[in-house]
Amino acid sequence: MNQVQLPDFPWDSLAEVKATAQAHPGGVVDLSIGTPVDPVPDGIREALASVSAIPGYPTTHGIPALREAARGALSRRHGVDGIEPDAVLPTIGSKEAVAWLPRLLGFGPGDVVVIPELAYPTYEVGVLLAGASILRSDGLTALGPQKPAMIWLNSPSNPTGKVLPVEHLRKVVEWARERDVVVVSDECYLALGWEADPLSILHPDVCDGRTDGLIAVHSLSKSANLASYRAGFLTGDPRLIKRLLEVRKHAGMIVPRPVQEAMVAALADDEALRAQRERYARRRLALRKALLDNGFRIDHSEAGLYLWATRDEDASATVRWLAGRGILVAPGTFYGPKGGKHVRVALTATDERVDAAVERLTQ
Repeated sequence: MNQVQLPDFPWDSLAEVKATAQAHPGGVVDLSIGTPVDPVPDGIREALASVSAIPGYPTTHGIPALREAARGALSRRHGVDGIEPDAVLPTIGSKEAVAWLPRLLGFGPGDVVVIPELAYPTYEVGVLLAGASILRSDGLTALGPQKPAMIWLNSPSNPTGKVLPVEHLRKVVEWARERDVVVVSDECYLALGWEADPLSILHPDVCDGRTDGLIAVHSLSKSANLASYRAGFLTGDPRLIKRLLEVRKHAGMIVPRPVQEAMVAALADDEALRAQRERYARRRLALRKALLDNGFRIDHSEAGLYLWATRDEDASATVRWLAGRGILVAPGTFYGPKGGKHVRVALTATDERVDAAVERLTQ
């Protein structure tokens, strides 16, 4: 059996510059990974504990209350209505879904999967795990006459924070439907629009109220600080969700029952989401100003949890420059060849650490 050759895990390559940043007298300000640092809301923790005594196996499809909570949140927060109750499928965080979707949908050798030119590295890993071929493209013209099996969209983008306009989303959906191509939209940052209002691929302005051929990927890691819980879900075309459900039943891809209960609480708590958005907004403004005042340019970054910053030099040089000031960021090369002159600066640090970064940049 041939072993799949995967790329090295990108963040492992930061060991040397991380050591430089950690040596700063004030300690490291780690803005390289978007890991939540704020407390899990009390209501979510209480929900998690409330079912901790249940001994039986959880259901792969999730409890009905979870599916209803997801439908309600999509409607209230994102204007997405008409999702069928069975067309919600909890996942063990969003990363596992991203990594396994091409394979679980049955794609493999001979199939082409389109990913953004600048993309979360796990999109590429997922295509490799399936044995399919990768095409990096942000538009349809690059595809020429070929018909891909699947197209990944990501708006707001990780790493760039770019928001795709409704016209672009509609064009992709219409093009894919004409050719029976699956479109999967990573919407993990959908609730974090700053200078633009991102739309779900399932919004009626995009899909005309039809979900056929469409899957949206959602996560509670960033919006509710549940990265450690591994809490996400898929929704969209009932036919595709059913296919994924059947495979996941066999594979044992099941969200633990207490986490399902916590997800219900998180999806119902719009006030906690508002408070978390305010935290990120404050940190974003402070970091953005400090970077701009120190010769950086911020491209895109109108939504999401990152600033896509550049000094128009090799990304590795920028990473080293910041590490010398005790600030660790990710080079844009982690996300694709076109990221060679940018760095991704995460907003996921405490207020104290963000203030420290701003002070160091100001000095």
